[in-house]
Amino acid sequence: MSKSASLACREQFRTPEQQRETSSAGMWIFLANEVMMFGALFTAYTVYRASHPQAFAIGSSEMNILLGSINTALLLTSSLMLTFAEHSAQAGNRRMIAIFLILTMVIGLVFLGLKFTEYYQHYQEHRAPGVWFSDPSPYASSIQMFFVFYFIMTGLHAVHMIIGIGILAGLLFRTVIGTMTAEYHSPIMFGGLYWHFVDIIWIFLYAIFYLPGLHL
Repeated sequence: MSKSASLACREQFRTPEQQRETSSAGMWIFLANEVMMFGALFTAYTVYRASHPQAFAIGSSEMNILLGSINTALLLTSSLMLTFAEHSAQAGNRRMIAIFLILTMVIGLVFLGLKFTEYYQHYQEHRAPGVWFSDPSPYASSIQMFFVFYFIMTGLHAVHMIIGIGILAGLLFRTVIGTMTAEYHSPIMFGGLYWHFVDIIWIFLYAIFYLPGLHL
C-alpha cells in the first residue's frame, strides 16, 4: 500500500478500497433521496399540467427559450469539463484538475447569472407568483400555478447549483494543497456524480418548462 493511499484511509476502514466502496454507496443513497424529492415535484407538475394543459402551454410560451437553451448548453459543457477533471484526477495531474474545476465553476456561475436574469425578467413582467402576479386571461390562476412550479423547481435546482459550486471549490482547495493523487481521488469522482446529477435534472426542467410552449 502506498504512503498516500494509507494516509487517505480513515481509521474506521481497513483498506482504501473499503473506504471508497462505502463512500460510493453513501453517495448513491444520497442521490436516490434527491431523485425521490425531484420525482415528487415532477409528478405533481405532471398532474397539474394534465388538468390545465392550455394554461400550462401559455405559461411555457412565455419562457425565454434563448436563455434556457444557452443555459442548457452551458451545463452540458460544464459536465464535459468536470469529466476532464475526473480523468486528470485518475492520471494524478493536479494542475489540469485545478484548471478543469475552475472552468466548471465559472460556467456554473454564468448559468446562475443567466438564471437570475431570467427571474428578474419574469418579475418585471408580473409573473412572480403572489400579490405581484398579474394576468388578464381567464386562465390566470392556472397560469400562476405554472409559475409556482417553475420558480420552486428551478429555484431548488439553482440552490443545488450553488451547493455544487461550493463542493467544487472545496475540491479545488484540496487539489491545490496536494491531497488529490492518482491513488486517492474519490472526492473528485463523487463531486462529479453530484454535478452530473444536477445537470440531468436541468435537462428535464428545460424539457417541461421551455419546450411545450414553442408551438404557440
